[in-house]
Amino acid sequence: MKTKRFFSLFLLMALFLSLWTAPHAAALDDPEVQAKAALLVDAKTGNIVYAKNEHQEMYPASTTKIMTALLVMEAIDQGKLSLTDQLTASHTAMTTGLAEDGSTANIQEGEIMTVEQYLTCMLVVSANEACNVLAEAVSGSVEAFVDAMNDKAEELGCENTHFVNPSGLHDPQHYTSAWDLYLITKEAMQYDDFMRICDTATATIPATNLSDARTLHTSNYLIGAWWSRGYLYSDAHGIKTGSTSQAGHCLVSSATRGSLSFISVVLGADRVTLDDGEIRTYSFYDTIQLFDWALDNFSYQSVLDSDEVIGEVPVTLSKIDHVTVHPAEEVEVLLPNDIHAEDLERNVVLEEPVEAPVQEGDVLGTLELRYNDTVYATVDLLAMHDVEASQLLTFWHNVQLFFQKTAVRVVAVILLILLAAILVWKLLLGRRRYRYGRSVGRGRSGGYRGRRRH
Repeated sequence: MKTKRFFSLFLLMALFLSLWTAPHAAALDDPEVQAKAALLVDAKTGNIVYAKNEHQEMYPASTTKIMTALLVMEAIDQGKLSLTDQLTASHTAMTTGLAEDGSTANIQEGEIMTVEQYLTCMLVVSANEACNVLAEAVSGSVEAFVDAMNDKAEELGCENTHFVNPSGLHDPQHYTSAWDLYLITKEAMQYDDFMRICDTATATIPATNLSDARTLHTSNYLIGAWWSRGYLYSDAHGIKTGSTSQAGHCLVSSATRGSLSFISVVLGADRVTLDDGEIRTYSFYDTIQLFDWALDNFSYQSVLDSDEVIGEVPVTLSKIDHVTVHPAEEVEVLLPNDIHAEDLERNVVLEEPVEAPVQEGDVLGTLELRYNDTVYATVDLLAMHDVEASQLLTFWHNVQLFFQKTAVRVVAVILLILLAAILVWKLLLGRRRYRYGRSVGRGRSGGYRGRRRH
C-alpha cells in the first residue's frame, strides 16, 4: 500500500516538473547588427521591426542621392521636366563641389544626355557629376537645389537632417539619421521610375555627342554586382549604396517575399578582412541578416474585425441610453510568429457620455493594440447605429444651457435687483400715500360745515 502511494506521489511530482520545465514561447531575439545605426520598417504598415540608433545623426554618403532623385521625380511629376528632356553638362555642374576620387560616370563638360540617363548614372554607379547636372535642371543652381533638399526634408518631418550638397560628398554639416533617410526613401519609392532605375543591375548608356556607349554596373551587391556575388539577394530591390571614410559603408534597400515587404537602412558599417581571408562589407551583410530575420520570423495576422462590438458609450438626451461601437476597419498587422492576436493588449478610450443625436459612423473613441512597449495599431471606434434625440429632453437641456450662460446670469441678477427696487419703492410710496391721504381727508370732513343760512 505504501509502495503504491509513493509511486502515485512520484508520478505527480514528475508531472509537476514536466509542466514547470515545459518550453514556453520565447521572445524573438534581435539579429546581431554591426553597423552604428540601422532600421527595418514594414513597408505596408510603417511599423518599426528593428531599430538601432535610428535617430542618431550620421553621415549618409551617397544615400543622399535618394533625396536628389526624389526632387527630380517631383519636378517630372509637376511637368517641369520629363525623362526624355536632354540636358547639357555645364561648366559649373562639372566643377562645383566635386572630388577627384569621387564616384563618376565619366561625364564630360558639354555632354548631352536625357534626364533618365543622368538619373541612371546617378543611381546605378553613383555618379556625383550627374547630381549637379540634375540639380541645375530642377532649381537653376546647385545652391538653390540644396535649399530645396532641406525644405523637403523639413516637409517630410526629418528632424536630424541637413544637406550641403546633392551628392553626399563629405561635409561636417551634411548629415541625416536612419529614420529620416527612411522617410525620404518611402516618399521616393512612390515613383515607379525611381524604383525601376535604382533596381537596375546593369545599364547601357548609348553613345552621346562626347562619349561612346557606356555599360554601367550597380554598386549595390544585393541586386547583382558582377564582381561580388557573395551578397546577391533574390528578394532585394534597389535602392542606394554610399561610402566615404567618414561615413563608413551605408545601404538603403528593400526586400519583398510574398505578402511581406521591408525597407532597411544601414549606416556607419565597416569593411573588414576576416581570419579566413573573406572581405566582409557589413552594410550588405547586416542588411541580409535583417531581411532573413524578418522574412523568416514575421507574418501578417488579422487582429481586429470591423464588425466586432468593442463597447458601449452612454448617450444623453435620448430615450436610448447607449450606443455600441465597432472598429472603423479590419486591422491586419505584422507580428512575430510567436505572438498571436489574442496576446495583444487592448487599450480602449471611449467618450462618456455623448449627446443625442448620434449618427451611424460617428467617431466615439479609439482602440490601441499593443504588445509590451510596441504599439501595433490604433483605430477609430465608430457608432454602429443612429440614436435619435428626444425633443422634450433636448428642450429642457437647452433651457438649462441658456441660463448657465454668464451674460444671461448677469441680466437675471440685474432684473432681480430692479424688481426688488421697484417692490421696495412701491411699498414705501404706498405707505406715504396711506398716511398723508388719511390726514387730509379728516381735515376736510371736520373743517367744512357748509354755508350758513340766515
